[in-house]
Amino acid sequence: MTEDTAIHPFDSAIALTSLETPHHYRGSSSPAYWNMVGPFGGTSAATALQAVMQHPERLGEPIALTVNYASALGEGPFTVEARPVRTNRSTQHWIVTISQPESDGPVVTTATVVTAVRRETWSSHDTPMPAVKPPADTIRLGHKFEVEWVNRYEMRPLAGLIPEAWDGGGEGSESRLWVRDNPPRPLDFPSLAALADVFFPRVWLRRATRVPAGTVSMTVHFHADSQQLTGCGSGYLLGQARAQNFCNGFFDQTAQLWSESGNLLATSSQIVYYKE
Repeated sequence: MTEDTAIHPFDSAIALTSLETPHHYRGSSSPAYWNMVGPFGGTSAATALQAVMQHPERLGEPIALTVNYASALGEGPFTVEARPVRTNRSTQHWIVTISQPESDGPVVTTATVVTAVRRETWSSHDTPMPAVKPPADTIRLGHKFEVEWVNRYEMRPLAGLIPEAWDGGGEGSESRLWVRDNPPRPLDFPSLAALADVFFPRVWLRRATRVPAGTVSMTVHFHADSQQLTGCGSGYLLGQARAQNFCNGFFDQTAQLWSESGNLLATSSQIVYYKE
């Protein structure tokens, strides 16, 4: 297999094969996107969305995705069920589950997806992209990371770096960075869903203390259609994330993703568990 025909690691990670049972697909967790105790949550979100994207009954394109991480996905094969539960004139509602018989449950992830047929209407935005240095003038994180999934992204931080010293002296939780797939890959809905989860836990920045943390639930709202995503090509996205509150073992996180040209492509919110 030549480099030009090689499958991108992300496409391999979210690849699904249709099963004989209607609405069911088979996938396998990818070591290329491994996190501390399982796959990177962004790829799990992208996998749930991919099941809807390749479903023959899909109407329109994604506008919302909510993923609930019930348990860590283990190594090896898993099954995805994506079922449309309501189809209206312009919107469609889906329930998705990811199961792994070898795990306790056996359901490890649940998700809902809303797709819609967009129509050209009045459009505007109230969240312009911040004025920042272009990617070419921003230093790329160059060292290899312990968790493999981070190496699958090219990150060029602008603000809110991971603390150099874990000394409890953190002040804020906001981060900004340019980011894209590594190696570069044309943007689509599954990869945009995964990119919404690339931010390190806000509690690490706020406390400068590396405590265990993991996403419990994440919602992504898609503000662009497929034509706009295609126009982004394999360029960088500007990502911004911050927390609003930390309380008794859980904190929230909001994030925005803009194209290089300044279009707001997606926003997301999370509730994240952390341990004292």
